[in-house]
Amino acid sequence: MDLLGSILNSMEKPPTVNNRQKALMKKQQEEYQKHQKAESERLKIFRKRVEEKMNKFLQDDNAKEYKFPAMDQIHRSIIHDVAEVANVWAYSFGEEGIDRYIMIFKREHTPSEDQLNTLRKGEEWNEEVAKRIQEERQRQAKEEEEALNSKKRKENFVPNSYYKDKYQHIIGKEAALEAARKTEANSSYGCVPSENKKDQRSIEQTLADIRAKRRKVETSNTAPNDKKQ
Repeated sequence: MDLLGSILNSMEKPPTVNNRQKALMKKQQEEYQKHQKAESERLKIFRKRVEEKMNKFLQDDNAKEYKFPAMDQIHRSIIHDVAEVANVWAYSFGEEGIDRYIMIFKREHTPSEDQLNTLRKGEEWNEEVAKRIQEERQRQAKEEEEALNSKKRKENFVPNSYYKDKYQHIIGKEAALEAARKTEANSSYGCVPSENKKDQRSIEQTLADIRAKRRKVETSNTAPNDKKQ
């Protein structure tokens, strides 16, 4: 116990506050309270002005919206509070600490998402801007519809005629079938079979060769009958 007492006695005691310092601290406290009271009174006056502006705005049948000047967060919070009590839409736009402001809208004139997005980007909103956005949206919708219809047409495409039907009256049904088989799709070379890759003949020459082959077959079939006659 004696050791603890000696340690406590050896420690420096906290400095005492003299009367002059006490008076200074009291004055600072009074100044702070005075400032707080004055600030509270200013905010009350500001709120009253906002309420008056809000009532005037609601009574004006031609007014759809109203823009407050840029102000700090404390004053904006008062506007938001008054707008909520008055059942009015209130939105903040602009950059904090630079040009942050509030716009209020009547409930029957609720702003569209396009209008809000335009204002958030710091751009002006008017009828011309609204018309331009609407035209752009219609153009995009039309392009999407045309692309969808084009896709459907490709999926449902039916050819007017087949190769064998097109040339049947020229080279005969069997020959047309043979020509059609030669042009059927091939997994390796698309619409041309691999054995035709080296065939450089034109379609006219190919058809002529087929007709010649057909005449040769018909001649060989009719020759024995001619000999009997």
